[in-house]
Amino acid sequence: MFSLFKSDPVKKLKKAHDQKLEEAFLAQRNGDIQSYSQLTYEAEQIHKQIQEFKAQKLS
Repeated sequence: MFSLFKSDPVKKLKKAHDQKLEEAFLAQRNGDIQSYSQLTYEAEQIHKQIQEFKAQKLS
């Protein structure tokens, strides 16, 4: 019953992932390849966390 009020960590991680990808896109458009690479790496790490949460839910 109270799980209705719990926030979903995967949803928060997806939002953070999307935000990092958007920041990386803007950095790339501005020619800042070093920031683009760093932001893309951070987005990949968040994506891995999302996959881990999904795997935990299935088991």
